[in-house]
Amino acid sequence: MDTSTKPVISAKSSRKLKDLNTHSSQLKIAHKTNDVTDVKAKKLFDTVSYSCSRVVTESYSTSFSIGVRCLDSSIREAIYSIYGFVRFADEIVDTFHRYNKPKLLDDFERDYYNAVEEGISLNPILNSFQHTVVRYGIDDELVQAFLKSMRADLYKNRYNSIEFKQYIYGSADVVGLMCLKVFVNGSETLYQSLEGSAKRLGSAFQKVNFLRDIKDDKEGLGRVYFPQLGTEKLNETNKQVILNDIYLDYDAALKGIKDLPKNARLGVYIAYTYYLGLTRKIAKTQSSELLEKRVRISNFSKLLLLVKAFVLFKLGYF
Repeated sequence: MDTSTKPVISAKSSRKLKDLNTHSSQLKIAHKTNDVTDVKAKKLFDTVSYSCSRVVTESYSTSFSIGVRCLDSSIREAIYSIYGFVRFADEIVDTFHRYNKPKLLDDFERDYYNAVEEGISLNPILNSFQHTVVRYGIDDELVQAFLKSMRADLYKNRYNSIEFKQYIYGSADVVGLMCLKVFVNGSETLYQSLEGSAKRLGSAFQKVNFLRDIKDDKEGLGRVYFPQLGTEKLNETNKQVILNDIYLDYDAALKGIKDLPKNARLGVYIAYTYYLGLTRKIAKTQSSELLEKRVRISNFSKLLLLVKAFVLFKLGYF
């Protein structure tokens, strides 16, 4: 990882930034108060911010976008905002190799907490996410656990069993729990009853991602996540061990999906169906082939999975 590249700031710009930081807290800005105008302006900005999160989701994950579009319109924006936040943090640690990644992640975290404190951020992704966090009471522990796992990607490239569980919790389980907070809309009883299933679904999705991306993670980023692969290459035996663990996660997750509120059930079930289809394709692919290319689901197969999930939902199975 190259962190030596830093933006060049002129001496004049540096002095200007210092002046702004020194005096901004002391300035009293004269302005006219207009509550109606203020509320309208903020509402418009929030709408723009959520739209940006939607664009991020659709640009980075067509499959996840399909699931979100099948959620009730009342909760789509919130899920878009969660995806936008976690995607940007993930991009920092995975792709911005020419830049100072630790600083970018620190800045991202600081700006997020400033947004929560101020109730606004000119970064539209952070603005929409902080709005969702406050509205649905997303615990800060979930955000911190996620950022901890992202930071692990900056310096770790191998995980033992304990570290792997911790990483999965922070990178995936907590994202499922953030979404669950939106789905239950304030019902702590329902949240607690579905918490375990939401975590298992997040775990399954992340482990499948690791299997699908095993070539890119190792060759491009130098990472090996599965403890089973710490001392040996992926083969049919250890691949099956990993798959068995994933199928156990799916079984536990499916029970919770059936008990989700109706406005969220179809979208989550579609995401589950897609990932289950991807898992089955991975299971049929030789381990040697997984080490050579990334397994994908064709658009036609995605459509078939979508139709199947929709029919089962309409028939009352979910």
